[in-house]
Amino acid sequence: MAGILDFIKNLFKGVNKPKEAIEQASKIYAEPEKRKIEIHSIWDFLKINENTQVIYLISVIRFDEWVTMDEIRQRIFDLFQVNYQNERSLYPYLKTMVDLGLMEINNVGGKRKWRKRDLLIKIEQKKKSEEEKEEIAVSSETTV
Repeated sequence: MAGILDFIKNLFKGVNKPKEAIEQASKIYAEPEKRKIEIHSIWDFLKINENTQVIYLISVIRFDEWVTMDEIRQRIFDLFQVNYQNERSLYPYLKTMVDLGLMEINNVGGKRKWRKRDLLIKIEQKKKSEEEKEEIAVSSETTV
């Protein structure tokens, strides 16, 4: 009989929660803080020297179409009046950009075609209080 009474008392004790449990529950179920999120392309941040073969290639190759070497040479001549008689001078630059993941290559039917890859970067801005805490933590580590 005493066991049943203790069980019933414990059930009713759960109804009156302590203030700490209520505060903890409100923290858990609170709405997450909204951070400002910006999405950029990696091409916005690349700094390339002017009047180089890479800038010519990046200027004439687009995201939406596959371009052959003949088309690339023709577009470079149309835009920059630079004539490449030998295709071999452009291949190392294209291969490097493909190896870095900046461009894609398609080799179908013996013809190579290239296009830019659109690489997106998601940037979240932290609140100032979080940044200040990180700065304080860094400064305290350096003083030790």
